[in-house]
Amino acid sequence: MARRIAAQHGLRVYATDDVMTDHACRSSHEDSPLLHKFIAMDMDERWVNRSPQTMLETFHWFKGEGFNLIIEDLLRLSRETGVVVEGFRLLPHLVKPLLSVTSRAVWLLPMPNFRQAVVESRGGSTWAFLARTTDPERALRNLLERDRMFTDLLREETARLGLHAIEVDTTTTEDDIAKQVTGMFGLGARSVLQTQPRSGDRR
Repeated sequence: MARRIAAQHGLRVYATDDVMTDHACRSSHEDSPLLHKFIAMDMDERWVNRSPQTMLETFHWFKGEGFNLIIEDLLRLSRETGVVVEGFRLLPHLVKPLLSVTSRAVWLLPMPNFRQAVVESRGGSTWAFLARTTDPERALRNLLERDRMFTDLLREETARLGLHAIEVDTTTTEDDIAKQVTGMFGLGARSVLQTQPRSGDRR
């Protein structure tokens, strides 16, 4: 959606997933303690031995660590072209204070049937890193349950803060989403902010 909207309206895309490694390298132990604890864990500690609830509560990006680096990156970009910013790291309570108008942000929330369809369509390739655990099936269940709970938190937070959210299920088409998102942003907007929580590699 971010790439499609950017291409249609002459905008650029800043994908927060793409800069996670760079941001991890730029983060200090003091600024990002959960990140550095995560880095020190082996694969079973990350994905097998902890409950999904613990994984949710201690995952660094879900707690806003490194969000300041996203802002630093965006401030360095040229202002001549508007930007579509996307990624699960854009937490509603952190994004809202930065919005000139709330209609410039929308969160896409995957419904359970959509998440399951993604798993079935992509097979194991999307979560290949889980093969490095001693129990990949359990690791995948833990990851998907953690992400389901994260989506529930996003749903509650966007509603509480009066922000836009679109629930995406298997009947929703790309055209449907694009129409809704561009309608919220307003045609001809110079800069927009779009967030998209995804079920996938959260390393």
